[in-house]
Amino acid sequence: MRTNKVIQHCVNELPNTLMFIQENIRLADYTTLRLGGVAKYFCSCSSMEELKESLQFAKGKNLRAHILGGGSNTIFADKGFDGLVVKIDLRGVSFVDNGNDILVTAKAGEDWESFVKMCVEKGFAGIECLSGIPGSVGATPIQNVGAYGQEVKDTIESVIVLNRSTLEMRSLRNAECGFGYRQSRFKQQDKDTFIVTEVTFRLNKNSRPTINYPEVKKIVEASVPIASLADGKESLEAVRNIVLSLRKKKSMVIDANDPNTRSVGSFFLNPIVSNEQLTMVNEQWRKIGGTAEVPTFPFENKKKIPAAWLIERSGFKKGYAKNGVGISNNHPLALVNYNGTTKALLALAEEIRDGVEKMFGIRLELEANVIR
Repeated sequence: MRTNKVIQHCVNELPNTLMFIQENIRLADYTTLRLGGVAKYFCSCSSMEELKESLQFAKGKNLRAHILGGGSNTIFADKGFDGLVVKIDLRGVSFVDNGNDILVTAKAGEDWESFVKMCVEKGFAGIECLSGIPGSVGATPIQNVGAYGQEVKDTIESVIVLNRSTLEMRSLRNAECGFGYRQSRFKQQDKDTFIVTEVTFRLNKNSRPTINYPEVKKIVEASVPIASLADGKESLEAVRNIVLSLRKKKSMVIDANDPNTRSVGSFFLNPIVSNEQLTMVNEQWRKIGGTAEVPTFPFENKKKIPAAWLIERSGFKKGYAKNGVGISNNHPLALVNYNGTTKALLALAEEIRDGVEKMFGIRLELEANVIR
């Protein structure tokens, strides 16, 4: 068996610079699922120079290069990755006062939950409902991360990216990012074109928290005297604590003592359907004994159906397990690795997708990023 070793490579384009590339690194150690084989090459980049060198190294060896953030939405194959995995570890946060707003710029490698916590403690509003989400800052615009009534697109001012081919830097304004429901240009037409290196958020100083999501609103009304809490840190922390509590109950906050958190969070997207499609889904639901209407949320001029509801009504209950993987005991959208393999996890995902499609005529789309 080959052992891990560190090798030095001199980059022709930068002859005075040495970078360290590791060989045969276990990828399971870098994902929240704790799945995945070995990367042929692996490097952690804490500077732009290292990031550019790593891309040049991959190009020189004609290798695929995969960009890795916090590993909270990534599933590596059991066979590993026969190329270079580049982990983004760029760090740093800066602030620019802008009247009633504050522009907060974070490097892509910053931990998202730590970043949200810091902003809330400073009394900056706009991302408090995104508390407890694992991963890195740089991944949030790619996925347009959202939860409990907020999405990062609502506060992102601009994104700095590196072109993987030309190594040129570019600044993109919010409107240029192509944000949609768990989508962006970085995930669609420009997939594998850009690497997000830093993100600037426009947050409100000493403002009130967002309380639009029904589940959060219900708890606030029942247990928190929100109207009497001061603007800024006090009221923001109250809502943040509620969100963290909700996520923990669903095993959506990473916890070494909770095996249900060995997941990528929501494995499937909530399907968005037209009114005509919804009518068909309701008809199918009534055929199999449903009485109340299928639950939906408005989405532009369409409807969003909770994927969790579809999964459970298709016969897949929380706690369902087989071959070392399963559905979380606390959330039907989370697929969990107990002691299984990527192959087993993806087989379970396909079983669920087939079951939902057979029952409701809807093919669930994966939210998780599978690297083969």
